[in-house]
Amino acid sequence: MKLRSERDTLVEALTTAGRAVTSRGGAQPMLSGVRLEVRGDRLLVAGSDLDLTIQVDVAIGGGTDGVCVIPARLAADIVRSLEPGAVTFEAGDDEVRITAGRSQFAVRMLSAGDFPRLPSASADGAPGEAVTLAGGQFADALRQVVRAASADDARPILTGVLMAAEPAGLRLVATDSYRLAVRDLLGTTVLGEGQHVLVPSKALSELQRLLSADQEVTLRLGEHDATFEVGGVRLTTRLIEGEFPNYRQLIPSSYPNRLVVAKEALLDAVRRVKLLVRDATTPVRVALRSDVIVLTVVSTEVGQAAEEVDAKYEGAEMTVAFNPTYLMEGVEAVVGDEILLETLDALRPAVIRSVEGEEYMYLLMPVRVS
Repeated sequence: MKLRSERDTLVEALTTAGRAVTSRGGAQPMLSGVRLEVRGDRLLVAGSDLDLTIQVDVAIGGGTDGVCVIPARLAADIVRSLEPGAVTFEAGDDEVRITAGRSQFAVRMLSAGDFPRLPSASADGAPGEAVTLAGGQFADALRQVVRAASADDARPILTGVLMAAEPAGLRLVATDSYRLAVRDLLGTTVLGEGQHVLVPSKALSELQRLLSADQEVTLRLGEHDATFEVGGVRLTTRLIEGEFPNYRQLIPSSYPNRLVVAKEALLDAVRRVKLLVRDATTPVRVALRSDVIVLTVVSTEVGQAAEEVDAKYEGAEMTVAFNPTYLMEGVEAVVGDEILLETLDALRPAVIRSVEGEEYMYLLMPVRVS
């Protein structure tokens, strides 16, 4: 195998495919590599951790057909360090020679025969009906929802994002049991009536990196896999098996207390009082009053901070406390200049949404304080 390509093209391809490469200690050595395959004037770069596979197809300046596997991080670091211009990869019996200008590297190859089998163009190798979505809209939805998924692999169901068919379109849902994010893509039909799948949030985070406003994403669903195609990149992930929690029962039908506040003013105030937070158990207290809210953080180790923010509030005066990071992430996800925060009381979930529409909802559990 031999190829010649511009440095920047190779860096992007190796970096993108390398995001699927495992970083877990004790994993198979093969899963630390990227697979390079030359077919005429095309280069296919692939990385996989068995659950997630990313394949990148790019044009090259020519070469000799063949396949090799090399350490992913090392290959990307080497190519990134080279001077701009053409880079050549040439595979020998047990090493790949990387040359550019006066720089020369020889990197030992991994066994290509041990690399995981690459998914075909359609999920599970089946034809799978392709559905095309607007990349910008889908990226916005992922940005709003993925943040609420759990990162705890001990609870695999909560590390996924539920994609469910609703009468009005496609719904995305994620929760880590402390907060819940729901986003509706109105008029978008991906699944059959009543159908739902659970997609790993890690895969959707990587997909979000690939999407831009002027792109489209093609989705194919198989029985056990989902494949997303964006430009020359194909991302395939195993679906999570299991039943997603009944999130609907967590959402009250109505809220008696309603707060409207400027989004950026609230975020700035939370950022400032959050400077005194020294551990994850320290909440920000939000005192709700008719024309102002007061944010307070009390730290036994450092001191305390308080700040007033102008707002419009209708309801019973109360103080409710939240994890400041979770609060900020919910507010940041809302589109628009103002946010609506609705509460029942200081102990039951509050809902954050935009005053301009109901496509997105972020439900946040309060923190019990004395």
